Order: sequence, then structure tokens, then C-alpha cells
Amino acid sequence: MIGKRVLVRTRSAGVHFGELVSKNGMEVHLKNGYRLWSWNGALSLSSVATKGVTLGSSKIDGPVEEINLPESIEIILIGEKSNLPC
Repeated sequence: MIGKRVLVRTRSAGVHFGELVSKNGMEVHLKNGYRLWSWNGALSLSSVATKGVTLGSSKIDGPVEEINLPESIEIILIGEKSNLPC
């Protein structure tokens, strides 16, 4: 998945998405990263990644140029139909 848009659920830092730069064990490095605080229009993170969210009522912060996430527990490829802005 290196170089692709992914959604990452972490153990203690919430949900982030962006372009996957590297992965080493549980550590994930993203560029053009966003934090997903809350979402509407999708039931699960799998749906967020494949279909997107209702942008007007979801809370997305960012982008940040780069972010390192040391405790990732789930990485989902973002589909072409998703409207996430990375």
C-alpha cells in the first residue's frame, strides 16, 4: 500500500488518513495527513474508506504535511469512490 491513500485507525491517536509513506511494525508514516474526528454518512471505517462521508456534518482536520503514527492497529485502502480529501 506504500504510495496509496489509506485510512489508519490507531490505538490512542484516533483515525487518520493520507498517503502511506512507510510502515514498520505498528508505526505508520503518512504525508498530506488528515485527522477524522467524527463522521456521518458511513457506519464503519470500512465504509468511510470505500464510500466516503457526509462532508458538511463530519469533522475532518488537517492537512498536515507529515505525521508519524506509532500505534496503528488497522490500515484500510481508500477507494476511488471515497470523497475523503487526500
